[in-house]
Amino acid sequence: MPEPGGGLVPAGTVVLVREAPELEVLLLERRPKPGHEGPMPSVFPGGKVESEDLAPAREPIEAARRAAVREAREEAGLELAPEALTPISRWITPPVQPRRFDTWFFLAAAPPDAAVRVDGDEIGRHRWLRPETALEAHQRMQLRLAPPTFVTVSWLAPHRRFDSLQRSLARAPLLTFEPRILGTGPEVCILYPGDAGYDAGDPTREGPRHRLLMGRGGWKYLREGA
Repeated sequence: MPEPGGGLVPAGTVVLVREAPELEVLLLERRPKPGHEGPMPSVFPGGKVESEDLAPAREPIEAARRAAVREAREEAGLELAPEALTPISRWITPPVQPRRFDTWFFLAAAPPDAAVRVDGDEIGRHRWLRPETALEAHQRMQLRLAPPTFVTVSWLAPHRRFDSLQRSLARAPLLTFEPRILGTGPEVCILYPGDAGYDAGDPTREGPRHRLLMGRGGWKYLREGA
């Protein structure tokens, strides 16, 4: 498993949810750039680890946790207690990308009656959405989710309450995602560890499935028998 350094930029992201009355997830939409058409990416609060997030002998995951707390404050105006963040996954950018991140994803309940205040610089607006609503909007190209966001929101979709979601993720192994991207253009298959074809880079291999299919008919996350 890659460690911070060696070209990997450590980072932290927080998946904030609330019950209103059913489970909703906070998505921040980046500000559009001049000439941009279509929706901008919708993301969870997060960013790279800064020097202020580091301390002597601090574990990388703890620095990422502090970064996630700081980014929630800077991007969304929310104050979170570091100990309230539960690690749920780790995403490592594939080598084909020019800039690679080693990002810890954390789950947290939004503070009661918290008012989101976006920074107005990087972030243009925010939305609280039911996970399935966010996925449907993405499929209709009304919302733009990156693969790690899409997969994470897919995990949230079956749940209606925070305690149910928290118990489910606590029972599951903490997964490290190092994507293998196959295909180009409108038909792409991203393999994740645990997929039968991951090591060989062969999506036709029989066995467990852990992959994201990105095609003309929309995106589909599969985790079957993995």
